[in-house]
Amino acid sequence: MTAYDVHIIGGGLAGSEASWQLASRGFTVLLSEMRGTTTTFAHQTDDLGELVCSNSFRSDDHTTSAIGVLHQEMRVLNSLILRCADTHKLPAGGALAVDRQPFAQMVTAKITAHPNITVKRQQITELPTHSKIPILVATGPLTSDALTASLLKITDSNSLHFFDAIAPIVHFDSIDLKKAWFQSRYDKGNGDDYINCPMDEGQYTAFIKSLTTAEYMPFRQWEKDTPYFEGCLPIEVMASRGLDTLRYGPMKPVGLTPPHTGKPAHAVVQLRRDNASGTLWNMVGFQTKMKYGEQRRILRTISGLENAEFARLGGIHRNTFINSPTLLTPIMALKNAPHIYCAGQLTGVEGYVESAAMGLLAGRFIAERLRGIPPNIPPKQTAVGALLAHITGDAVADTFQPMNINFGLMPEVPVQITTNGKKRKLRGRERKMFQAQRASHALSEWLSRS
Repeated sequence: MTAYDVHIIGGGLAGSEASWQLASRGFTVLLSEMRGTTTTFAHQTDDLGELVCSNSFRSDDHTTSAIGVLHQEMRVLNSLILRCADTHKLPAGGALAVDRQPFAQMVTAKITAHPNITVKRQQITELPTHSKIPILVATGPLTSDALTASLLKITDSNSLHFFDAIAPIVHFDSIDLKKAWFQSRYDKGNGDDYINCPMDEGQYTAFIKSLTTAEYMPFRQWEKDTPYFEGCLPIEVMASRGLDTLRYGPMKPVGLTPPHTGKPAHAVVQLRRDNASGTLWNMVGFQTKMKYGEQRRILRTISGLENAEFARLGGIHRNTFINSPTLLTPIMALKNAPHIYCAGQLTGVEGYVESAAMGLLAGRFIAERLRGIPPNIPPKQTAVGALLAHITGDAVADTFQPMNINFGLMPEVPVQITTNGKKRKLRGRERKMFQAQRASHALSEWLSRS
C-alpha cells in the first residue's frame, strides 16, 4: 500500500473526483472499487461514477440557485464530474441533466487512463487503525455492512440511516402524445425538455386513492425504524400526508398549460429525458416502494401512460451516513483516526453534485497534507464552504440529517438597500443574487490564497 500516496475506497462520484484532484496534483492514488467483484442492488454497471437514481444535477442557474452556484464553483475548481456532465448534457430546461451511460463511461475512461491512478476491483471490508498513508472512505449510500461495522468500531459511534429512492423510467415510444405534451414549466428551456401528463380532479383523486391502498415491498428488519429523507420522499408517503400534498410537490400544475384544452390541469406528472437519443424518460419525483406489478397497474392510470413500457421500475434502498458534526475535523478527517478521511454522501450531504464537491475538497485537503502545508479551508460564503461547514460543525449533531446545498447554509445577508429614503433588507430573488455574487467573489479570494 505504501507504493501509493493515497488509498481511496469507493469509485462513485466523490471517490472519482477526489482521485482526479490528487492525481492532477502529482500524487499517486490507489482507487479500490468493489463493483467488478461484488455488485449492489441499485447499480447496473461496473462504471465509475454511475448514477443510480435521477439523471439530473438540478438547476444550472448560477445567478439565483444555490446548486447552480455549486456547479459553477466546481467548474472553476477543475471538477472532473462537472466536466463529464457538461460533455454529456441533455435538454432539461434550466437544469443540468446528463446522459447517464456515456457520462459514467467518460468518468471511467478519464480515471483509468490517468497515469497516477491505479484502479483495483476489490472490496475493502476493514479499515486499519493505523496507516502510513491517508485513506479516504467514499463508499456512498450503499456502504457494505462489513465496512460500516469497521467504521463504527473506529469512530466508537452509531451510524445513521435513511432511505433513498429510485424513480421509474419509461420508453418514449410507449407514451401517448395525443394526451401528453412537451413543455418546460414557465416555458424555460427549448419547449420540449419535459413531457407532461395532465390529470383532472377526478383522475387525481382516484390516483391518490390507488397510492394509499397499493401493495408495497416489505421492509427488512434493519429498515423498520429508518426515517425517510424529506427531500426524496416516496410518492406514497407524500400521498398519505394529504390529498393535495403531491399537487404541491412533483405533480404541481403551475406554469404548465395543456394545449389540448387550453385550461390548467388539476395536476401534472412530468417526465424528463434520461438519455441523449430521447428513447428513455424519467418520471420526475416518482420514487416509490410499490411492488412492481402495482407500479405498472397504477402508473398506467396516468393520462398518456396507459400503455407505458418501463425500462426500469422504482425502488427504495438504504442510504448510510455518519454523524459528521461529531466525528469529522474541518478537513473531513476522523477526529479519533486522522489518517482516515470521509467524503461524499457518507458524510451527510445529499445529491450528486454535493457528493462530488466533498470528494473534491477532500482531495485538496489530502494534497495539502502530503505537501506539508496548512489546509486552505473555503469560506462559508461559498457553496463548497457552506456545505463543508455544515457537515463539520454547523449542523446540530442530535438532529443531523442529509442536506442539499441551499442559501440557508450560507451566512446571513446583512446588506440593506434604500428605497424612497427607507432602508429595507434584500429579499427573494435580490437576496439570492447577492449571495450568488458574494460566493463568486469569496471563491476568487480563497483561490488567490492557494
